[in-house]
Amino acid sequence: MGLTIGVDIGGTKIAAGVVDEEGNILSTHKVPTPGTPEGIVDAISSAVEGARAGHDIVGVGIGAAGYVNRQRSEVYFAPNIHWRNEPLKQKVEARVGLPVVVENDANAAAWGEYKFGAGKGHRNVICITLGTGLGGGIIIGNKLRRGHFGVAAEFGHVRMVPDGLLCGCGSQGCWEQYASGRALVRYAKQRANATPENAELLLSLGDGTPDGIEGKHISMAARQGDRVAIDSYRELARWVGAGLADLASLFDPSAFIVGGGLSDEGELVLGPIRKSYKRWLVGGNWRPVAEVLAAQLGNKAGLVGAADLAREPDPVM
Repeated sequence: MGLTIGVDIGGTKIAAGVVDEEGNILSTHKVPTPGTPEGIVDAISSAVEGARAGHDIVGVGIGAAGYVNRQRSEVYFAPNIHWRNEPLKQKVEARVGLPVVVENDANAAAWGEYKFGAGKGHRNVICITLGTGLGGGIIIGNKLRRGHFGVAAEFGHVRMVPDGLLCGCGSQGCWEQYASGRALVRYAKQRANATPENAELLLSLGDGTPDGIEGKHISMAARQGDRVAIDSYRELARWVGAGLADLASLFDPSAFIVGGGLSDEGELVLGPIRKSYKRWLVGGNWRPVAEVLAAQLGNKAGLVGAADLAREPDPVM
């Protein structure tokens, strides 16, 4: 099929990369993320043009944070960009003169890991991304499953706690309120406030108060044995593992792939997640248990996945 370009829309920059059929990134071009919806369309087009120089490109895949329709053309709703029924495919195609497909960014990252990362050799995998929020993707029978309307796998907004914490989506008790980077910081602040004597190292890495704790401080402190930091990771893992057990009941994958910024902590996060997953898995002592794997592509997964999905005439069912 030839070379394609993947586009990753971040909060501060938009990255476009030329990707070959083996998932290798041959060149990249980055531009700042503008503050307006139309400005972002222009910036995507600029990034694509910058990346394609000197390459024969057959298509473009865009990973967008939001609800994307089944036709891979329109963003129904994007929480961080004021896109409402945005015809993104049509607008970018008009500017770059190439076929364009639009994918949810978590789906694109899941596809990248499945094809070129930790999912190699698996037919049925569930991917979750643990970052500021919680996203995911479903690959069953070697197909990316996006649902009838195209908006499946919004795992972060499965309600784990009836009448629980208010979520930015407007609902209460969503999984990402208990299993995400934001949740981890909240756990650490609460514990440091309750037992500051157990958080001396953690507090010293910030401004000395619980309110000054940031995610990077929790990671540093946990690796040096700080009790509050370690307990905060365990609480995060308890919620992640419980959610994976529910997803196992729904999809029965051979593997879960855990990506996103928190997965960079390796066994500090993954070990407790595996333990929690096995604890909450129904019949876990008598049934085959899916592997829980660390993502391998890091922040390249979304760009690589979006580029590869641009080659797929109909990868969804």
